[in-house]
Amino acid sequence: MAQRQKSVYKLTAALWVFWGLVHAFAGVMTISLDTPAAIAGIADAIDPAVLTGPYHKAAGALINQHGFNLLWIGLFTVIGGVFIWRGNKTWLFFTAVVGGLTDIGFFVFIDIGGFANFVPGTVMTIVSGTAIVLSLWVWIIDRHQGESHDA
Repeated sequence: MAQRQKSVYKLTAALWVFWGLVHAFAGVMTISLDTPAAIAGIADAIDPAVLTGPYHKAAGALINQHGFNLLWIGLFTVIGGVFIWRGNKTWLFFTAVVGGLTDIGFFVFIDIGGFANFVPGTVMTIVSGTAIVLSLWVWIIDRHQGESHDA
């Protein structure tokens, strides 16, 4: 593997580890806060005063489920980042799928809806998007080099 590829793997890994740690932390916070505070933390561009309850317990359960998903997805991408750092192509793919699909939902429903501030919400979408583009780039390079060795 060329030095440039190793560098791209390491940069991609660092982006996913950063993204994963932020999301795992957000998951813990979402689960541990009461429902209005958790919603205000997610939709941070909205005045928290308009998000006060009362909320039905079912709404709190949905928010806690969201927090749980943030936690496991964050941990998954951190683990993926460790394997990507070591040059693992399988984790390059799966981490991009899990982290990327998570951020597509955030972008479509929260960012475009105007419910999130640029920092940290949109920045995290840019981080995952960059990691996905780098993953695709290094995968194409690896595939192209594999074909040239087969010939």
